Amino acid sequence: MLIYGKQPVYYILHNHPKLVSKLYLAKDIDKKEYSKLMKFDFEVKRIPSDAADKMCKSSNHQGFLAEIEEFEYTPLKSFLDKDFVVVLASITDVGNIGAIVRSAYAFGVEGIIATGVKQLSMEPIMRSSTGALADMPFGLVPNLYDVINDLKTSGFTIYGAVMDGEDIRDVKPALKRAIILGSESVGIPPKAVGRLDKKVSIKMENGFDSLNVSVAGAILMDRMRL
Repeated sequence: MLIYGKQPVYYILHNHPKLVSKLYLAKDIDKKEYSKLMKFDFEVKRIPSDAADKMCKSSNHQGFLAEIEEFEYTPLKSFLDKDFVVVLASITDVGNIGAIVRSAYAFGVEGIIATGVKQLSMEPIMRSSTGALADMPFGLVPNLYDVINDLKTSGFTIYGAVMDGEDIRDVKPALKRAIILGSESVGIPPKAVGRLDKKVSIKMENGFDSLNVSVAGAILMDRMRL
């Protein structure tokens, strides 16, 4: 799996160096910094900037690229003894998912479960999460209803983000709680809405009623901290 950009690469280097198999440098760096990098167990290789451009399809790599271990999903059963979980319902945009992962890690969420999809490209999610994905248990379970059933039987209160829900500012979250975030185009499926324990929403001013799902998710996660 290839990640690039100084911030995500350095996050992995400092927090999970054993995941790294090779570091590519496509820019000159300070000699002291280079000496520190050479002390790691992985290979450090200098490459031309145009070679780096080809590796990441001309995306902004900032001169730092790293090959790391392939991502492994966390099984559903591992989430059942946690207290705060986020469930993604048919969200496929990797930029949004990465931003949700980053916010979830910052706000104390203990795991994220993606549903409604059979596969996700974890490489760009790792990059857009700025490396936080390496510290966030992340599962993939195609059937949303299996996830809801297992969480409910494990004592979770299931919250869902919907337009007509109760103002999240007025909600006292349960100790074991899961918040379901739906895709921006479809939202949470109606059948799943019927399985919620509580519908919640973000009340907005000025007649505005639309937030990016990663922004809305961040607000809800922050408000659901105990």
